[in-house]
Amino acid sequence: MNDFFETLKPGSEEWILAKNLDPARLPRHIAVIMDGNGRWAKQRHMPRIAGHKAGVNSVRDIVESSARLGIEALTLYAFSTENWKRPTLEVQALWQLLRLYLRSELSTLRENNVRLTAIGRIEDLPAYVQTELAHVTSLTAANTGLQLNLALNYSGRTELVDAIRGIIASGVPADAVDEELIERHLYTNGLPEPDLLIRTSGEMRVSNFLLWQIAYSELVVSTTLWPDFRCRHLLEALLDYQRRERRFGGVGEPVTAQKEIDSIPVGVASR
Repeated sequence: MNDFFETLKPGSEEWILAKNLDPARLPRHIAVIMDGNGRWAKQRHMPRIAGHKAGVNSVRDIVESSARLGIEALTLYAFSTENWKRPTLEVQALWQLLRLYLRSELSTLRENNVRLTAIGRIEDLPAYVQTELAHVTSLTAANTGLQLNLALNYSGRTELVDAIRGIIASGVPADAVDEELIERHLYTNGLPEPDLLIRTSGEMRVSNFLLWQIAYSELVVSTTLWPDFRCRHLLEALLDYQRRERRFGGVGEPVTAQKEIDSIPVGVASR
């Protein structure tokens, strides 16, 4: 985290928050549902695309902060398969905005040793977006720091459908299908499962995002709209994450049967 502290002013709110973090207990993989762009714009009597443009600044800040914190992977839910239902002009503007982001942020990604990847049905994106995406992916492929994973034309259900199709096409018999095989056919093959899932704007749902992978992820919901989400909010989410005890279906500490019995008030056990 030394690189991270070099960017902070001693005594600032971010510096104080970061000082309370345990570097050894940072999540390997953070996933983010970037929600609230439209509401941010509406509150300011601006068109929805203005919210999306403002959200790019948040992406930049969170990517750079995650890279300097030493996070291994960051997956951003950028465009879902359901987002095609939005007005055509908005969808077209989103793709133009993505192309602009990829072009303008390439140098920053390389400076921060960030490797760009993408998941989803990429083959259905506009050709010019695919070209730009392939270009930046290629130029950052050798980077060894944060893996920035953009979920584009993505949904958890279509990912599972594609995984099952891949398994069937490979000729694997039904009784040979297990969790490990399914995971190898997911878009995220090779990535650790998200330890932390952050959703902005206060909505309490996962919106068809990484349905398989977030089975044991810790969920932090921020009421902050995505265009206002900054490093400070990320640090608050990380502190919340570190205050929790991850059990993965187990218990926090070994409990013997005798200890359980001894803990029952006298008279209760004999009823």
